[in-house]
Amino acid sequence: MRALLPLLLLAAPAAAQTAPLTPDEAAMRAHVAFLAADDMKGREPGTPEYDRAAAYVAQQMQAAGLQPAGDDGTYLQKVPLASAVPVGQGRLSAAGRPALAFGTDYLTSTSFLEPDFRRTGEVVFVGRGVVDPAHGIDDYAGLDVRGKIVAYLYGAPASLPSEVRAHLASGDTKRTTAATRGAIGVIQIENTEQTHRYPFSYLMAIYRSPRMTWAAKDGRPHVAGAAAPSVASLSAAGAAKLFAGSGLDWAAVVKADAAGQALPRGATGVRVTSRQRSKVTRFASSNVVGVLPGSDPVLKGEYVALSAHLDHIGVSTDPTLPKGADRINNGAMDNGVGTAAMIEVAKQFAADPRKPRRSLVFVSVTAEEKGLIGSEYFALHPTVPRGSIVADVNLDMPILSYRFQDMVAIGADHSTVAQAVARAAGKRGIALSPDPEPEEAIFVRSDHYSFVKAGIPAVSLDTGWKGPGKAAVADFLEHRYHQPGDDMNQIFDWTAGRMFVAINHDIALDLADATERPRWNKGDYFGLLYNGYGAK
Repeated sequence: MRALLPLLLLAAPAAAQTAPLTPDEAAMRAHVAFLAADDMKGREPGTPEYDRAAAYVAQQMQAAGLQPAGDDGTYLQKVPLASAVPVGQGRLSAAGRPALAFGTDYLTSTSFLEPDFRRTGEVVFVGRGVVDPAHGIDDYAGLDVRGKIVAYLYGAPASLPSEVRAHLASGDTKRTTAATRGAIGVIQIENTEQTHRYPFSYLMAIYRSPRMTWAAKDGRPHVAGAAAPSVASLSAAGAAKLFAGSGLDWAAVVKADAAGQALPRGATGVRVTSRQRSKVTRFASSNVVGVLPGSDPVLKGEYVALSAHLDHIGVSTDPTLPKGADRINNGAMDNGVGTAAMIEVAKQFAADPRKPRRSLVFVSVTAEEKGLIGSEYFALHPTVPRGSIVADVNLDMPILSYRFQDMVAIGADHSTVAQAVARAAGKRGIALSPDPEPEEAIFVRSDHYSFVKAGIPAVSLDTGWKGPGKAAVADFLEHRYHQPGDDMNQIFDWTAGRMFVAINHDIALDLADATERPRWNKGDYFGLLYNGYGAK
């Protein structure tokens, strides 16, 4: 999942690959061509087309000699899902305050658990709503929010390491924090940073898009911080209306936020009432799971996971598109390429008579585009013994339109996985570069994060910006990312694809053959937070 940026530099047209494809390159291209064909209609979870894609991956796993590791002796792990869409226009009001306009001042939130969702309560402003003992931050200090609705600005302090900041800024983290302190709901407020990256008009554009989550065995949809659900989102203008002249000096909040200073916090004296009806639909999708057993009598009980999301965003329903416009979001680079690369890694391992010492579990996950849902479900409900997965190598949207010279190893530096990545890349003369866009928070927006939250060291490799990389990445994000242009008509460099496959293969082999299992760096933030091996 990648956000579009205001792009200052667009790529010059790249030269198409003209040399004949090797058999491995041709195989990779064939996988992507199948998955990104128009008749797959963008592989939306819950559609027959996604199920066809899952069946294809299962067939490829079987052909590669992987053992089925899904449900009931199959390659498919059923993932029960719930989808929520708004019914009618939501309402948010506050007695004695100016009327708020839906769509410009506020948007109400759908609920998986309450089809007719209503909340009434006093609002307490809690700054950015961040609590982090490791960095001495407690935005709730001195505030009693029990039975109240808390309001907070998007984001987290800029002084934090980028990946920690991304984690603390996520809605799941903030709602969970609010719930543990007794709040009954949360309101998110647009600030300057949010306006720059995702203006309120963007939120309005996706308001009617389905939200999705997985469901437990009892059928209850999973919601992080369920006791303090999202009530509404406020635009900067809406917040000014709601809080101007209240018990909170809103002008001081805006000024402090712009200056990066500590925010005023406290009771606002404002009591809001909200309502939003939702239609909740239940259905199922599938993760696809195959296993290559390890060769070591002891270590084969441990697994190195290789993951890639199979889904994409389906067919656009945007009413502003002209009549006859291409509406199919084929998802060739995102993530047909990552899925194809994972299949080719599996084939290489299966064809090698020398098997790795640890076992390998390959998992093609659903509903990544809806919020890492399939990977979270697998990490919490693994089809291999719980606690046996020792690392994850995630393959997500490598941009393979150019011959990359460097890579970005998202998440690797938190554990000894970093050494395996460095060896595999260095063997081929590929440099490792720091994340060039830490503000994009990719660490919490790709499937490896689901494994991190399960205490498992993980990495997701991106192709880097050296040489033609920056321009090529900018061109893809501007013209094809989450658009119909991400199809087989764009330029691919399949030699770069073969390199991507080789590096991920060697990372997994290094981790699987090592005498000691991968460990978190001692004292690592995420290792400690999720009780990971080696962090203490």
